[in-house]
Amino acid sequence: MDYKDDFPKLVISLGVCYLAAFAGSFFTTPKIPTWYAALARPGFAPPDWVFGPVWIFLYTLMGISAFLIWRDQGNVAEKKVALAIFLAQLVVNAFWSFAFFGLMSPLAGFVVILVLLSLIVATILKFDRISRVAGLLLIPYLLWVSFAAILNFSIWRLNP
Repeated sequence: MDYKDDFPKLVISLGVCYLAAFAGSFFTTPKIPTWYAALARPGFAPPDWVFGPVWIFLYTLMGISAFLIWRDQGNVAEKKVALAIFLAQLVVNAFWSFAFFGLMSPLAGFVVILVLLSLIVATILKFDRISRVAGLLLIPYLLWVSFAAILNFSIWRLNP
């Protein structure tokens, strides 16, 4: 295996994930102190400051996971499908911020997050076939988005 290409691949993999985070933050950041602060939230909602560090951690794991798939020397066609699903979930991830915050619609956010969850599961299943570690690195992401779906649903129900 030729490791000289690994560092650029890692940087690109992380960069793509951080780009999705930045795109989502464009809709999220301005609405947190205004619209989101005025919403009724369930008692289990974490304080606002928790979301940033958690998402940075998750996007980092996602980037490392994608990197492990990209650098894998196995079946190229299988890798392409796996990375295409990964990119699709990344786009839907960023789109959730637009749906929930940009449109100020917990219902739209909930619909999008259900699609996101299915794409995360599909990504994990595809990644796991190629690299067990890559698949496992996405489990915290799945757990957090599952929690976020419950939170999103609760906010929708509390703010008709």
